[in-house]
Amino acid sequence: MAKTKQLSKKQLAVIEDLFNGELDEQSVLGKYKVSRKLYNKWLANEAFVEQFDQRIAGAYRQSTLLIARYAPLAAAKLVQLTESESQETARKACLDIISMHSSSGSLVSAPAVLVDNPASAPPNPLDLSPETASRLLAALAEQQASQAR
Repeated sequence: MAKTKQLSKKQLAVIEDLFNGELDEQSVLGKYKVSRKLYNKWLANEAFVEQFDQRIAGAYRQSTLLIARYAPLAAAKLVQLTESESQETARKACLDIISMHSSSGSLVSAPAVLVDNPASAPPNPLDLSPETASRLLAALAEQQASQAR
């Protein structure tokens, strides 16, 4: 924290307001009467940049934590939507579930043991080609339509 002590109260206040989210960068600089030239000089200061980068990293950690906290709720809601009376809503929920899997490789991160030794990982039953996923969705839609009759 020795580098933080090298920053002035004004520099710390500017960083705080930049991350507070209420004002944009130019408005924060205006609020503290900091010229663009002085701000650029601060951005060349190692201690200022380190503090700034720590705040950025902290903001990303907070957003990742928030997403992780609500992921089970979002997944549960998607699963509920697959049972919707609206075929379009159910279809979109199915597509979202499949795309969640496709974009991450799995619905959850693999434990480190599996990452270190992928051969020991069990086969993933959700590895679907786009054609298979499409046929599956069509079959689900047909099944829902026949149950609705």
